[in-house]
Amino acid sequence: MYIPNHFDEPSFDVMQTLIRDYPLATLVTLSADGLAANPIPLHWVDNGSDCGCLRGHVARANPMWRDTDPGSEVLAIFQAENAYISPSWYATKQQTGKVVPTWNYAA
Repeated sequence: MYIPNHFDEPSFDVMQTLIRDYPLATLVTLSADGLAANPIPLHWVDNGSDCGCLRGHVARANPMWRDTDPGSEVLAIFQAENAYISPSWYATKQQTGKVVPTWNYAA
């Protein structure tokens, strides 16, 4: 994920808080059929390692548990609230006209 330096969040505690407050992750896996993305609630567990681990439950009816090789890498995407920011919200718009729309988010 592209993260500009001024938006980088290096604090592991902040990341844990985001996971705790917004536990519904998009879990991206790769199987012989290609990429799959599934919404799966996950929670962080301190397992004694440097980073801990994420735990969750995949329904037996979901082919993800069967199609993903054990030990393969997966991507868990957690997202907090997000919002569109209109250029008209910037106080400097009237002064400089140099503003662009953006989207604020935490992921």
